[in-house]
Amino acid sequence: METKSELFGHPTGLFVLFFTEMWERFSYYGMRAILVLYLVSESKGDNPGLGWSNGDALALYGWYTMSVYVASIPGGWIADRFIGQKKAVFVGGLTLCLGHSILAVEAPWAFFSGLALIVAGVGLLKPNISTMVGGLYEQKDLRRDKGFTIFYIGINIGAALAALIVGYVGEAHGWHYGFGLAGIGMLLGQIVYMMGQKHLTHVGNALASKSHGQNKIDVPLTKVEKDRVKVLFLSFAIVVVFWGAFEQAGGLMNIYTLEKTDRVIAGETIPASIFQSLNAIFIVLLGTTVAGYWAMRKSANKEASSLFKMAVGTMIMGSGFFFMSAASAEFESTGSSAIYWLVFAYLFHTVGELCASPVALSFITKLAPMKYASIMMGLYFAMTGLGSKLAGLLGESASSFGEYAVFTGIAVFCILFGLLIILFKEKLKALTHGAEDAENELV
Repeated sequence: METKSELFGHPTGLFVLFFTEMWERFSYYGMRAILVLYLVSESKGDNPGLGWSNGDALALYGWYTMSVYVASIPGGWIADRFIGQKKAVFVGGLTLCLGHSILAVEAPWAFFSGLALIVAGVGLLKPNISTMVGGLYEQKDLRRDKGFTIFYIGINIGAALAALIVGYVGEAHGWHYGFGLAGIGMLLGQIVYMMGQKHLTHVGNALASKSHGQNKIDVPLTKVEKDRVKVLFLSFAIVVVFWGAFEQAGGLMNIYTLEKTDRVIAGETIPASIFQSLNAIFIVLLGTTVAGYWAMRKSANKEASSLFKMAVGTMIMGSGFFFMSAASAEFESTGSSAIYWLVFAYLFHTVGELCASPVALSFITKLAPMKYASIMMGLYFAMTGLGSKLAGLLGESASSFGEYAVFTGIAVFCILFGLLIILFKEKLKALTHGAEDAENELV
């Protein structure tokens, strides 16, 4: 029997997925917060790392983050064709638990094996749990965007806790203790997901791609579906640019924080990984405010389309890199840079992310043909992965061009790119064939 109860004006299943994703992101961002720091730490000492160069560490970081998200393509395909989203999330969660457990072992084979399992697990879980969120809402339900923002807040509660807890444990007590703690978070997420199945009976099941044993996956798309897919592919360009800039947080900005930022407050040195929590904390604090602002604009019949939000978000996020340019200039002059430059950079990155990222997730569930829902979400995360790889390449280029040039160049490009999207948004909106028109509040 289906259970479609509501909590705080949204389907109860949203909060099951909220807490599942919160703990999954705790595991992922916990590992992300200490990965580069572990790689560049000296191979001898009280808390030995691998002793890699900054360039090699950033290269692996780029490949790893890209692989995590590119794996969403086969993860979405497996769900759409064979097992459905619900089972894909379950199997992905188990794979992640195994990967994080192996990563806690202090051995080279365990490090790379654990990373490989995490890539496979995220590939199965990430696109399918996001698609399930969209499936909780009827078409034209205005609550969908708000629901994704709530879901996004869950992601970032997990990310904030991860940077604070896993980051501290990893730096202060041992990198592998940090990796193991991340695995415990994933186990909690898996438990929440299994206990909440009664609220998810009507979403995430195998799609009707097979009927009476006949495979119907190759039924041609309609003209409207084709146009909407074109818009989705064009929107993926925004995704690559956005995350190519944003993911400097885990790479170049992380190393910059470690090596060139004055982190001493009241005589105590703040661990570099702790600053990874700023973005997540700002999201939790500002998420509903930003979502409310866009809902208010839409109610007032002002421009609030998904493409417009994504363009504005890219510009705001890019502007945050001007603060990192200022930090770089200060370091060149004085040999150190102040913490507040980082705080302002992360604040602008957060506001931009809230305008763009949860909206992009919702946008895909509005436009993607039903039979390709998960694989289109997988492609979105693959573009996120390509952006992460681009971030790694940009971070590596700082060794040749310097941080000031890289940070300033990112800021200028993001602003110009956002303006270009705004210039063509009406033509792109026409191809959506009213997918966002006449959205109404269903309560």
